Amino acid sequence: MPIHLSNRKRAALAAATAILVLAACRAPSPIPATPAPPPAPAPTAVLPDHGGTLAIDPAASLIAITVRRGGPLARLGHDHVVAARTVGGSVDPVQGRATLRFRLDELTVDESALRSQAGLDTQPSADAIAGTRRNMLTRVLDAERYPWVAVAIERTGAAAVSAAVTLHGVTRRYDVPVRVDQSAAGLNASGTLSLRQTDFGLVPFAVLGGALAVQDELALRFDIVARRAR
Repeated sequence: MPIHLSNRKRAALAAATAILVLAACRAPSPIPATPAPPPAPAPTAVLPDHGGTLAIDPAASLIAITVRRGGPLARLGHDHVVAARTVGGSVDPVQGRATLRFRLDELTVDESALRSQAGLDTQPSADAIAGTRRNMLTRVLDAERYPWVAVAIERTGAAAVSAAVTLHGVTRRYDVPVRVDQSAAGLNASGTLSLRQTDFGLVPFAVLGGALAVQDELALRFDIVARRAR
């Protein structure tokens, strides 16, 4: 059955048709593209890939930390060297990554050879060393509650790594220059790092209202040896 429209309705229909035609001819509004994820970085090999991972050798590895005295009465105290000699962990040669950790309650304090290497020409008594170690573990580090230090490492360049250090339940990341000597049998990585106790929520030890205190900044040096399983 034919449909009869008035002149007014015909005009409205024509206008609507024109609008639809014009809309169809317009280019669609661009939709913002979702950015493509960045390409994964190419693996940075620490060693030529001979297969497998390397195990850190605790007997050959060392982390030594020099702790300086401070405060108006600093002359009455001692500088100290604290060392980790039980560092464990592994190195992934293909991915350029490593993990290591050590226990705080296994740290040594003021080994005479390490004090000499740090340029310290005095040697505290056995009682003073025992007191320093006790205060460090219980009053500063809370080693019973947080017994481990963990470090996750990624190689960022030929002579640099990014190290995420977890201490006292807090993780901080540092860019660290490093020297790597490598062979088919393993590697040796060495370098230095400065960090602050307060970065990890630690309060440096102090007595006499701060007149005799431990400086916040610590000077760390490391010599890590990793070997391929035989």
